Amino acid sequence: MKKTVPKRAEEQLPEETKPRPMRADGQRKLSSLLKAAMEVFRKSGVDAPVREIAEEAGVGLGTVYRHFPQRSDLIKAVFQSEVDACANAASELAGKYQPGDALAHWMQRYVDFIATKRGLATALRSGDPAYSALPVYFNARLLPALTTLLDRAVAAGAVRSEIDPKDLLHAVANLCNVSHDKEPAYARRMVALLVDGLRYGAAHKSKRL
Repeated sequence: MKKTVPKRAEEQLPEETKPRPMRADGQRKLSSLLKAAMEVFRKSGVDAPVREIAEEAGVGLGTVYRHFPQRSDLIKAVFQSEVDACANAASELAGKYQPGDALAHWMQRYVDFIATKRGLATALRSGDPAYSALPVYFNARLLPALTTLLDRAVAAGAVRSEIDPKDLLHAVANLCNVSHDKEPAYARRMVALLVDGLRYGAAHKSKRL
């Protein structure tokens, strides 16, 4: 019998949300454009003039419209780019830190993601069907990333078991939303306390196994 290979998270996404391959030089230019757009959205909101985005990126208006004919195309691409960066950070941190520390660092990286996402909130909450697939993209990329880090931390006895990664994502988001009027360091401190809570009792339980 032919063995069925499970699909990766990206392969389960709707066609319109799947990352598309691109040459390295083209990817660099596109990344610069998306970073510029995110910075403009953060400062001026998602309704900022496209000319402002083009100037921030150092490109002409035609370049922006060639990649993103509609404003919603650009907003979706910025969101997906930020999600990808946060998801990809999981494997990088896992290779650099011990399991518990890798999880803690990624949680703080997720705080950064939420801060950037706030600049897109007006569009994402508008009810525009152009953004309807983005929650699927969010879950398909970030949940596996966090689950892998969490499983490694549990196996190492660094955090308690039976923690739902989806609950953890929501908990961090709620902490950040509650503290959004305070300085960014406040949200980081609150999430650090949450991580300490995950660690509480983990070593003791591990010794009994």
